[in-house]
Amino acid sequence: MSDAPNAAVEVRGLTKRYLGVQALRGVDLSVAPGEIYGLVGANGAGKSTLIRILAGVIHPDGGEILVDGQPVTIDGPLQASALGLSFIHQELSLIPRFSAIQNIMLGLPKASRFGIVQGKALYETAREAADRVGIDFPLTVPVETRSVAERWLVAIARALVRKARLVAMDEPTASLSIAESQRLFKIVRDLAQAGTSVIYVTHRLDEILQLCSRVTVLKDGAVVTTMSREGASREVLVRAIVGQEPVIPQSAGTSSRPGERPVVLRVTELRRPPAVQGVSFELFEGEVLGIAGLVGSGRSETARLLFGADGTVGGSMELDGQPYAPSSTSAAVRRGFALVPEERRSQGLFLDKTTGFNLNITSLSALRFSAALPLISPARSRKRAVEIIKSLGVTPSSPDVPVRAMSGGNQQKVVMGKWLRRPVRVLVLDEPTRGVDVGARAEIHRIIRQLADDGRGVIVISSEFEELLGCDRVIVLSEGRVVGVLPGPGVTEGAILKLCYAGPAETSLKPTIASA
Repeated sequence: MSDAPNAAVEVRGLTKRYLGVQALRGVDLSVAPGEIYGLVGANGAGKSTLIRILAGVIHPDGGEILVDGQPVTIDGPLQASALGLSFIHQELSLIPRFSAIQNIMLGLPKASRFGIVQGKALYETAREAADRVGIDFPLTVPVETRSVAERWLVAIARALVRKARLVAMDEPTASLSIAESQRLFKIVRDLAQAGTSVIYVTHRLDEILQLCSRVTVLKDGAVVTTMSREGASREVLVRAIVGQEPVIPQSAGTSSRPGERPVVLRVTELRRPPAVQGVSFELFEGEVLGIAGLVGSGRSETARLLFGADGTVGGSMELDGQPYAPSSTSAAVRRGFALVPEERRSQGLFLDKTTGFNLNITSLSALRFSAALPLISPARSRKRAVEIIKSLGVTPSSPDVPVRAMSGGNQQKVVMGKWLRRPVRVLVLDEPTRGVDVGARAEIHRIIRQLADDGRGVIVISSEFEELLGCDRVIVLSEGRVVGVLPGPGVTEGAILKLCYAGPAETSLKPTIASA
């Protein structure tokens, strides 16, 4: 039964068995015209399966879908688009080298005369949609030159030119700054005000409470509860998702203070302008060091320099007291460095390969039949993959599952797991829990602490400052420089934000030992 009168989109009793798992179990929900509707749940709860069904990517085993009260069968993405259903995924499906206007109009009929596309009409249609979402850059530039936030605007504009009656957004603020997120919130509200329904899928529960009139919680493919915003709270939602309030890990890795342990990595005035202007810090053995900063502060760019993905133009590094200047990522790996990148799908995984392939890719030499015979042992490879899968609690538990088909949290465990059997001295994790549910986050934090307890130096980079509260120390970057060092435990989000917004000018370009 629908609990939203005159539902724009409604699903009744949807069931689906997918990848050997009962992914949906009789799911009911309805979204009213102009409603912002929240959808939450742990990784693997069924959110992605539901969205894929609505998008026509996969077909349900049972149940029905209604659009404007009429039953429909969605046989593919083109039919979903024709019905007014539009989908903006976390990994934006834009063509990087195409311009904004080409991406906005891609796949739509073009006005033509004598077989020649009418460029002016094309531009005017795209410009109207671009103006609605506040695009203020030229539509003729390739989208690969724009920021993540600007690419999101292009994706939303593409939905508008298709006159979408419903737009589903998957983790829309995962890569956005606070200011960019607020801009997106305004666009979402404007869409709803104009009568477009929005399904808002996120692990950031505060956004659900701020934006959505109602929210449905999925767990193990079934609806746990659907509640109004008035009846919801963060605590209520967390209990519905995982059954208990997750515990934020405290910094208690070793009994000694960081400064009393050996220095694993020393970084001195590392530079690659304009993003990195002179970064200096020390990482101690067994320490979890957090790196905080606003978008554009140089966090990810610093990680790439540490891992040899980009070359430095100044400064120096030492690893275990020896000069460290990696000429490539493979050189960094040989010295004991490992990186879990910000974009796991495009930078950390072979999506079309299996879980086992991805877990073993960093250790092929150890999986040979013998040192003299450069052939990989299938039995040894499978045994190693199964051991890592078991130790990390990866699901599905088979090493033969394509990693593309896994949930975000399990994909992230695979990206981390591929380094576990190597002699890693320094592990850098850039946004380790982006797009990961609250239950999987706690598990990933446990793994991070265990890696440090085993003697590694661990660097955690995150735009979600709550995630850094369990670090032994937190350094704060602004405009490519370290502007503060916060000792843990006792670090607060307020202390981090204060340093983020202070910036180099207000700290005289000298790192400040700040009190939390």
